[in-house]
Amino acid sequence: MTVSSISRRTLMKGAALLLASTALARQALAQTAPSGGRLVVAADSEPKNLNPAIVASNGVFFIASKVIEPLAEASFDGKDGLAPRLATSWEGSADGLSVTFKLRDGVTWHDGKPFTSVDVAFSALNIWKPLQNLGRLVFANLEAVDTPDDYTAIFRFSKPTPFQLIRNALPVVTSVVAKHIFDGSDIAANPGNNKLVGTGPFKFAEHKPGEYYRLTRNETYWDKDQPKLDEIVFRVLPDRASAGAALEAGEIQLAAFSAVPLADLDRISKVDGIKVISKGYEALTYQLVVEINHRRKELADLRVRQAIAHAIDKKFVVDTIFLGYAAAATGPVPKNAPEFYTSDVATYDFNPAAANDILDKAGYAQGADGNRFKLKLRPAPYFNETRQFGDYLRQALAAIGIDAEIVNADAAAHQKAVYTDHDFDLAVAPPVFRGDPAISTTILVQSGTPDGVPFSNQGGYANPELDKIIKQASETVDTAARTDLYRKFQQLVVADLPLINVAEWGFITVARDTVLNVADNPRWAVSNWGDTALQS
Repeated sequence: MTVSSISRRTLMKGAALLLASTALARQALAQTAPSGGRLVVAADSEPKNLNPAIVASNGVFFIASKVIEPLAEASFDGKDGLAPRLATSWEGSADGLSVTFKLRDGVTWHDGKPFTSVDVAFSALNIWKPLQNLGRLVFANLEAVDTPDDYTAIFRFSKPTPFQLIRNALPVVTSVVAKHIFDGSDIAANPGNNKLVGTGPFKFAEHKPGEYYRLTRNETYWDKDQPKLDEIVFRVLPDRASAGAALEAGEIQLAAFSAVPLADLDRISKVDGIKVISKGYEALTYQLVVEINHRRKELADLRVRQAIAHAIDKKFVVDTIFLGYAAAATGPVPKNAPEFYTSDVATYDFNPAAANDILDKAGYAQGADGNRFKLKLRPAPYFNETRQFGDYLRQALAAIGIDAEIVNADAAAHQKAVYTDHDFDLAVAPPVFRGDPAISTTILVQSGTPDGVPFSNQGGYANPELDKIIKQASETVDTAARTDLYRKFQQLVVADLPLINVAEWGFITVARDTVLNVADNPRWAVSNWGDTALQS
């Protein structure tokens, strides 16, 4: 039995602090690892689109990041917290109008064709900017990508774009796909979205729906020392509670993203041959939020949203649902992002009596059955905690006379219902804060996002003042001024409640102790696993 830093405090440490920690960098040094073997991993969902260039989400990255690579990956000890992947260097101009990437020579796609700057330009202009849920914001002002040679890509922006933002976003929004696979096709419908062809250490071999994804070793990977494994199999286990039993039985060797429920950690940590690891998520702070459909008349009323905020007992949520492995949220930026975070925001203490009073005065009277109105509540199915919070929220709303009907669905159906069909009143979501508000947070409240973009504002909320701040921040090159804009952003979001931030948390990985080099970067679960190995 091995327990690796399984404290509540460790789980909530900020990425900014950890990236600066030389002690942690030393701990992250790779173990000497043998080559070969099959790693069997728990996967709790099957994304309907497996292309991370289009859908930048951890459910997609978990599998696809081993096949399709970004320009850079997060690092504990790399410059600016980054390690080169398909790009070997990046430099922004002083005026914020260009970024120059030097690309890696000698890289081939899995079908044998050479990787060049043309692939980067195609991905940026045809996928990241127009189609990707996050890239459409990061690259909103990208107007051209010059390719003076096969290994140089110069991004040209029509308006100043903060290099800080581009740099922070590289691991998340720059998954490069092959132009020859997608050019001239309906990109959204291209079979390459699910039969991946990449440059990564593993090749996509097969997907058997409801059972597994299988990846195999890329024998011609540009890093000649990687990958260590021959094969990775992601076994589909929709019932997350079954991951612990599968680990104990030796049916799988690793379960990430808290697939083993928090309530089971103490017991499973005592099982011989199993280790519990809290590192590897430092750049992935999850935020528990209540998404709100502002098309619903009652929910368009700020007073109703304020009442709902007062009905939620954040301390209960942290202590009971997360068993203390979380922190109460104050707004759309987590506390572990000190560069941007401010506590100078409105607060909504847990006070059902005040919530009832607000609703009474707003004219939402209780009927004979005690209910004021009914709502459709969709908890995201990705984690035990989001489902459990859905059950709690239904009870909390009942205490203030709101009858919430829970509608559960699998991941694909949930995403379609919320982000395409808008078939919800409230939804429980776990968006990810990735070190910069523009990378994932602003998209949750900014207006104008087309229907169907996952993990975005599909509640119909529109606030011209908030949109203006988001736009200004996206074009502000001065770091101090940009930081100040994001503090105003937090204040306005918490005052107007386009959504309600409840908690913020990190995850854990549980693995057999034969699995080596786990959690050696801040996005380990969604990185390429090139040096992950099995002890023979």
